[in-house]
Amino acid sequence: MPGAGSLPTRKFLAPEIILGDGCRSYIGQYVLSLSGKRIFLVSDPGVFEAGWAGEVADNLESLGLDVVIYNRVSPNPRASEVMQGASIYCEEQCDLVVAVGGGSSIDCGKGIGAVASNRSNVQDLEGVDEVTLPAPPIICVPTTAGSSADVSQFAIITDEAKKRKFAIISKAMLPDLALIDPETTMTMSAELTASTGMDALSHAFESYVSNASSAMTDMFALEATRLLAEYLPKAYDEPDNLMVRDRVMLGSMYAGLAFSNASLGLVHAMAHSLGGYLDSAHGECNSQLLEHIVSFNFSSAPDKYRDLEAAMSGKRTSESYGPEGLLQEIRELTEHLDIRPGLSNIGVKEENIKFLSENAFIDPCLATNPRSASIEDIERIYHEAL
Repeated sequence: MPGAGSLPTRKFLAPEIILGDGCRSYIGQYVLSLSGKRIFLVSDPGVFEAGWAGEVADNLESLGLDVVIYNRVSPNPRASEVMQGASIYCEEQCDLVVAVGGGSSIDCGKGIGAVASNRSNVQDLEGVDEVTLPAPPIICVPTTAGSSADVSQFAIITDEAKKRKFAIISKAMLPDLALIDPETTMTMSAELTASTGMDALSHAFESYVSNASSAMTDMFALEATRLLAEYLPKAYDEPDNLMVRDRVMLGSMYAGLAFSNASLGLVHAMAHSLGGYLDSAHGECNSQLLEHIVSFNFSSAPDKYRDLEAAMSGKRTSESYGPEGLLQEIRELTEHLDIRPGLSNIGVKEENIKFLSENAFIDPCLATNPRSASIEDIERIYHEAL
């Protein structure tokens, strides 16, 4: 039996990762090493317009590989898009998925692979470990520094009919390879840099205070917080500074490894509900909610939140202090990123809150929040964040 003070048993999963400027050029050799012959490339129109997806397609075709392009992914990927993509994947007899883009393209690509191998409806895969058969090989080339879908076991899909997001959480969702190339983030707008960066910071915060955190995930979460607090404002101010982009991408990757293995919490449960109902940008939803959830959770994990404050500010407050210092750090960062506080700014109305709260309450991320939250608690937080 484990002795007093011994570490809890935890597992840690991660894909093969290649990180560095220009590493997207390795895509061809890795597709060949996975025996890919007919490649299903998932992306969205914006990423094609920026040139990244087309470059990857050209690289693969130059090696004599067939490429089937699917670029119909919405900012919040829909179940119908996953099903349509899986149908085309099977009709075209593809054998490997390459996802190029932000979290939406990557989550859609992961969903397509799982549906194609399991011959199921994507909604039947909702929940934890519901993907019975492994997905085909998938390689991800992220073009944003925030979602970290390229290193995680999660895929978040929108159910259009019910106006909600649902999570597929399974090691089958873990990509085979992530080619994390900071150069691809150089075409992000200032607004996208801010919102995706705040998504990454939320990953770091929530995984660190998660009930399922461990020594392994804590290490990544704290370093992610330090990197993002220092370099995200610089990336916003100096969008052409590749060194700064490198650091933000590294912070995002660390946060992704942390949350993939420790899960998340109430910020993401409530943000998923907002995104499913309003089709709002995920990172912006997190930005609006983070400080409110820190305030709600603080009493259940005060030491950990003080660690996060120290990671952001470089100094640790006295144990007699509450969340005010950390809340101020968050506010100063969002102000620097020109994120206007208030859910009303993204279209939330008082009459939406009951529906939003009911959906947030059943989100699986709530299970690892450090403080239990009732529907009434969630309603109150939404009201406070308006």
